[in-house]
Amino acid sequence: MQAAFTTDELESGRQLFARDWQFRHAAAAVAALPPMDGIEIAFAGRSNVGKSSLINALTGRKALARTSQTPGRTQELVFFRADGPLTIVDMPGYGYADAPKAKVKAWTDLIHAYLRGRANLARVYLLVDARHGLKATDTPVLDTLDEAAVSYEVVLTKGDQLRGNGLAARLKEVAAALSSRTAAFPEVAATSARTGAGIAELRAAIARLVAERG
Repeated sequence: MQAAFTTDELESGRQLFARDWQFRHAAAAVAALPPMDGIEIAFAGRSNVGKSSLINALTGRKALARTSQTPGRTQELVFFRADGPLTIVDMPGYGYADAPKAKVKAWTDLIHAYLRGRANLARVYLLVDARHGLKATDTPVLDTLDEAAVSYEVVLTKGDQLRGNGLAARLKEVAAALSSRTAAFPEVAATSARTGAGIAELRAAIARLVAERG
């Protein structure tokens, strides 16, 4: 379950994401990555899981990250930054089988190289569609994060689309699946970019992380 936050922590999260977030850089290969500076958090997940929508909801910007109904559109690591130490990284979606195999391999290699080699990467937020839960295509990324000892937290997206006790059951199911993974954050968050549910809490969690790393 998602941690409780104080009023001050929620306000810190609001202030962090109320800044003027802008596109800073895009990298389609490891050699094109920008110099490591400050603190980075990355958003990863299967294609069409809602990464861009969540980033836009967090920053309060409708079009900061590109959204598309076409899976696999994001083919680069995209970096966003505002004043302060934090950089947000939107990672290419994975698990999209309809793209050319060579292109899928290039995206996959870029994702794994970034996760293994970015010393200032404080946490990866692995987005999982609440309707479907963890899938086999998530396993290689989970394995890479564990092997590289990169802290990661699973964030359920589209949580508003589960009825009744469905969301609570999904949270419990995912937490149990992650319990034996060495780098997994013990809490699972739930969000909805459409309704705003969980957005303030995720902002607060990221602000807490930035304060701890600062």
